[in-house]
Amino acid sequence: MKRILFSLACSLSLFNLRADEGMWIPTLLEQMNITDMKARGFKLTAEDIYSVNHSSMKDAVGQFGGGCTSEMISGEGLVLTNHHCGYGQIQSHSSTAHDYLKDGFYAKSRSEELACPGLTVMFIVSMEDVTSRVLFGVANDVPEAARQKAIQKNMEAIEKESTKEGYGAFVRAFYSGNAYYLFITETFEDVRMVFAPPTSIGNFGGDYDNWVWPRHTGDFSMFRIYANKDNKPAKYASTNVPFKPRHFFPISMRGVKPDDFTLVYGFPGRTNEYLSSFGVSLVQNVSDPLKVHLRDKRLKVMEAEMDKDRSVYIKYAAKHNSVSNYWKKWSGEMYGLQRSKAIEKKMNYETIFSERVSKNADWNRRFGQILPSLEYAYKELVPWQRQYDLMTDGLLSIELLRYINGFTKLFELERAEKRDQKEIDKLVATLKKGLVPFYKDFDLTTDKKMATAMFEEGAKEPEIFRTYEVEISVDGKMRRDKISNGTRPDLYKTVAGKYKGNYAAYVNAIYGKTMFNDSAKVRAFLNSYSAASLKKLSKDQGVKLTQDVWGKYYNVINPEWTDKNNEVSRLNRDYMTAQMTVMTDRKFYPDANSTLRVAFGKVDPYSARDGMNYNWFTTLDGVMEKENPNIDDYTVHPRLKELWQKKDYGPYADKDGKLHTCFIASNHTTGGNSGSPVLDANGNLIGTNFDRCWEGTMSDINYDSQICRNIVVDVRYTLFVIDKFGGCGYLLNEMKLVE
Repeated sequence: MKRILFSLACSLSLFNLRADEGMWIPTLLEQMNITDMKARGFKLTAEDIYSVNHSSMKDAVGQFGGGCTSEMISGEGLVLTNHHCGYGQIQSHSSTAHDYLKDGFYAKSRSEELACPGLTVMFIVSMEDVTSRVLFGVANDVPEAARQKAIQKNMEAIEKESTKEGYGAFVRAFYSGNAYYLFITETFEDVRMVFAPPTSIGNFGGDYDNWVWPRHTGDFSMFRIYANKDNKPAKYASTNVPFKPRHFFPISMRGVKPDDFTLVYGFPGRTNEYLSSFGVSLVQNVSDPLKVHLRDKRLKVMEAEMDKDRSVYIKYAAKHNSVSNYWKKWSGEMYGLQRSKAIEKKMNYETIFSERVSKNADWNRRFGQILPSLEYAYKELVPWQRQYDLMTDGLLSIELLRYINGFTKLFELERAEKRDQKEIDKLVATLKKGLVPFYKDFDLTTDKKMATAMFEEGAKEPEIFRTYEVEISVDGKMRRDKISNGTRPDLYKTVAGKYKGNYAAYVNAIYGKTMFNDSAKVRAFLNSYSAASLKKLSKDQGVKLTQDVWGKYYNVINPEWTDKNNEVSRLNRDYMTAQMTVMTDRKFYPDANSTLRVAFGKVDPYSARDGMNYNWFTTLDGVMEKENPNIDDYTVHPRLKELWQKKDYGPYADKDGKLHTCFIASNHTTGGNSGSPVLDANGNLIGTNFDRCWEGTMSDINYDSQICRNIVVDVRYTLFVIDKFGGCGYLLNEMKLVE
């Protein structure tokens, strides 16, 4: 793999990559990208972006909450991220008495900042290629599950060896498992909420505008990292002090214009740019349509109940956002794949690949059967993919069943050959700790309707069977026998018989007979828990239903789906090797895997459809044009309207006299890049990444520079909301503003 990367880095003249495509490993920028970046206007060096020996941009980029990105914007621990990334924290601090979702939160001093238990910000200290160490002693001619087990063992050994006091370590696979990198990390646990605009700014447009351009959303929130007196990570303590980062981003007040260089630095979650045409077809025609349909059903249930009761709205606000986010993303992905003719493009690429392979005897021997094998493997996967999606986005989304499933581990611990009281006490303590947060944001009526809807959807999917061999003892002799299990939980037989197909009646009966319909009963059960309590748990109707549903997932669907996917993964790894060997005129970047990456592009308008050309920026005027007091997502806060009417924009207006809210660029981004800093050619912060245009969400699979755009909050709008709207101008005193 090192040889392949070196040859790629030294053959720039052969590369033929679509403009602005790629999520690049920071350590390889000098070899692979910096020349191209400078040709596009970048003024700094690769070492300014990533360095272990001195302060660099990487030291200002943190993974926020394990799923988003954030950036340091002051030398006193201030962290900027998206409003939707901080949404769970804002929601957790909200109540009908202090509705920070509706009214916003503005700490007027550090003493007013709110602690956020469980929230972390992780920084990358260093990264290193450890491919040879991970693959040492790993055989290729063994079943994929065994191979992955050996790799996992090596990875865990490297992580354990690399973990030192104050630092963590993890290893991730790159290039479909052809390369591996070790990351040394520093994770801060004392993170406090500082500023959050009201939802009418932070989520303006809501689900209507999500994944859509033009946008007018002030999608940001601000937190502060605290450390101990030695500037090291520490658990929350009143004696902790603001963290002093090795680097923080200066903030540009200049604004942007078309063709300006842009750099996005963050933790993109997952992409699959090197899928075969068969893999793209699975996404476009099988998985995405089913998941979108299931989420549509779930959203309608939540919305109906949220509209009835503000307390339910608060409980389900963050959940609704989470479900709707990918509901719309997958819808756009299907559209984009169809519009860009992604399957056809992949097939054309595969034709060229196959032609090249056939002309080289060695390549033909090694790679000649990869594509036919992939076609067969995906055909085998399709029916199990539907069952898997039906479970993970359907039946297993039922909240009460997910919660109860945490209790079923008690059966395993109590029935173990050697009962471990410490482990049992530990699990009970964990269950006690999770009780209040769960029931605080749980509504029984909503979940019953959700369960009914999901069970009804499950009834529409034909049952398939998993047949496998097991060893059994007959008359003291071991023999192999075949077992066949179906994918449908037993509840379907019960509903068809006893309840005459009425799923609502079935759900009402089960939910009415379980102790889990009342938090007080659950608390009493945990407070008096003993080994004898297991009998009560085993008779609970909610537990029986949970074991029925989750049992089918654990014992039938997931094992078969995993086996099919292991074969696909093995072939995709070989296909990745083949592409990098055969397609020498292509520049390869690794798929996103929630590790630190750099993407560069430019401020750029685009044409969404025939005759529909979009500008590259929006203004506060557009907020007022969209205002609709009858729709929550389009309400405008009176204070914001007052500032607009007076044109009281302070120093944050653009040269055109308008207050710019958002802009778009051609950076290659995905989920996980939410909250990522968007930087200019000099490394100054110009905005915070928060979304992509709907037509281009297929960029996870097929990047198209003509329509793929990332959406950014203009940092001047962020400063305006903090200062002029929120009255927290004192926070700007610790930032470095660059004219």
